[in-house]
Amino acid sequence: AAVSPLSCCQQHSQEVCESCVVKTTLTAENAVEANKLSNNYKFGFKKWKSHVTARPREDRSEIVKELYSDLNVIRGSGGSTGTCGNVLYLLLFGWWLSLLYVLVAAVVFVTVVGAPYGEADARVPAGRLCWDLAGYFLWPFGKAIQKVPKSRRVLGACEAGAGESSALLGGPVPRRWRPWCWADTGHWQRAGAMAGLCLGYPALALAHGLVCVAAWLLVFLIPVAKLSARTAARVLLLPPEQVLVRRLRMTEVPLEGEVILCCYRAVNPYYYKYAVDGINVFAVNLLPLVLVTLVLGYVDSHNRLTSSPIKFTLALLSIMPLSYYIGMAIASISAQSNFAVGAVVNATFGSITELTFYITALIKGSREGNRCYAEIVKSALTGTLVGCVLFVPGLCMVIGGIRHQEQRFNSRSAGVSSALLFLSVGGVFAPTLFSKVYGKLVCGECHNVTQNPLGHYLCHNCHFDLMENNGTLYYSHVQPLVYTVSLLLPAAYLIGLFFTLKTHSHIYDIHISDCHMPGHHHSAVVHWSRWRALVILLLSTLCMSACADLATEHISPILTNSTISQYFIGVTVLAMVPELPEIVNGIQFALQNNLSLSIEIGNCIAVQVCMLQIPILVLFTIFYPTNFTLVFSDLHVYASMFSVVLMNYIFMDGKCDYFQGTVLVMVYFILLAVYFFAPSPSGC
Repeated sequence: AAVSPLSCCQQHSQEVCESCVVKTTLTAENAVEANKLSNNYKFGFKKWKSHVTARPREDRSEIVKELYSDLNVIRGSGGSTGTCGNVLYLLLFGWWLSLLYVLVAAVVFVTVVGAPYGEADARVPAGRLCWDLAGYFLWPFGKAIQKVPKSRRVLGACEAGAGESSALLGGPVPRRWRPWCWADTGHWQRAGAMAGLCLGYPALALAHGLVCVAAWLLVFLIPVAKLSARTAARVLLLPPEQVLVRRLRMTEVPLEGEVILCCYRAVNPYYYKYAVDGINVFAVNLLPLVLVTLVLGYVDSHNRLTSSPIKFTLALLSIMPLSYYIGMAIASISAQSNFAVGAVVNATFGSITELTFYITALIKGSREGNRCYAEIVKSALTGTLVGCVLFVPGLCMVIGGIRHQEQRFNSRSAGVSSALLFLSVGGVFAPTLFSKVYGKLVCGECHNVTQNPLGHYLCHNCHFDLMENNGTLYYSHVQPLVYTVSLLLPAAYLIGLFFTLKTHSHIYDIHISDCHMPGHHHSAVVHWSRWRALVILLLSTLCMSACADLATEHISPILTNSTISQYFIGVTVLAMVPELPEIVNGIQFALQNNLSLSIEIGNCIAVQVCMLQIPILVLFTIFYPTNFTLVFSDLHVYASMFSVVLMNYIFMDGKCDYFQGTVLVMVYFILLAVYFFAPSPSGC
């Protein structure tokens, strides 16, 4: 967040104060976060929204504090419990959990486990706890489960029964059921109690485990997952005489003893912010999908269990969490390293997600002699370029514009990216334009429309042949041009890095400081150390390679049997699915009125596609010959050039609103419609 430099002026010299005035100052909790914030504004570095260090709990908002609570705090006023989320819990879990506890209580009552023991006037069945818990889990909201201290067992039960009631039946608890009158003997050393544990605990623990997994996967029901996990781990393992289930009152003073469970809401819409060791909960939930994909893909190689389209879908979905882990690892390493190490890591692994898929697709196409894979790669490259130029910034403008009437961004830094985009698009499509000028037009089938030999002809399946005269035009002219462009584009990328990071770094107007944050100098506790981040980065890259291999292995039936144009499949699914984590980052920046980073996310990806990914693919074809040539269809050329021109026109004045974002998104959808109705490329 931008802040005023007034406090800096109060504590530093006039020279430093002037620097604060002309630069935007960003807050940072510690040096590691300051380095990460600085990297976000560096050209060529992956933009990362999430924190790479653990934030002190006392500095978080009350909403976030509630997300990480252990459901063991009794509030004076918990509000109404009759919410839609609580009713949803009742319909999904409450009724059958309660029924299960009733059945276990009935079994316990009629077995030796429920037989009376202890003193003659304290014949209490052990199933009483299950009976109370049945009522609790039917509707746990506004109730509490407490662990009763040993010194209060007899005292609390032998009093007149102030407020104690049966969870299911209501009314005062019968004297013979009051658990605190039990003899103070070792409960778990009784054979009957051990038999009760073996009889009821497995079924109840299994049920709570299922509820915990289901609620956790639904994300917004994570409070229910915590409720079930704590019950299986704590409540069911306590001696029954130490467990008290009670309904809370608005003005009630908590009884002496530890509060184990106290829940007021089953659903919390803010749990999309929840993180486990710095990893967003959605990325955590999608990680098992990667394991399922790898097991099904390599164990069921003959498609006995699942079909190829299902495996392709799973492999494609698995790329999303792996992209998140790669991004998190890159941001963690860069934030804890110097500039040189961060630049190398970003340049090496920044495009690894896309390159892994492209290279595996080209290898498979070369082995099968199928040109369709090369066309799919070209479509995916164009789709990434068009999507990151139009859809990503447009969507961020629309969502950010809903909260902020007008958003401003750094037009100078955006101008640098725009200039590099013009350069890169011109360089990438130069061989295509060259082939259109000097190539020979060849058509597959022609018909004379006028029945006159000198009349008009209608031709189909026309293309420019570069292999005439044994490929003289291609090998003598087009291929050297491709290699020249592939060398010039990375050189231009390096010049852009030197310009924006060294000689003209002031155009970003960023100053990281904590001089305005008195009392907030916390030591940095990183989520992932450098070595841990490096290991996760390598493992994620390895899994990404495996998933990309499975995706290309099982995409063939989709390409051959689908009625949708292969162009459309390439520019949508294969291009944008790996970029979903980046899109989420851009949206989060836009919501915080930081549209500069949202725009830079799309521009940075588009520039890397043209200046790094395509040259790497060309370099790869030198050592491993494939069907990939840097000659694109006319549709790709027109769509890419029009997108870049429109993006530069929108970003000209350095401010935008939701209407301009809507224009970019609508143009993107129009281009998708063109690709949808376009005939499939030749060779597919």
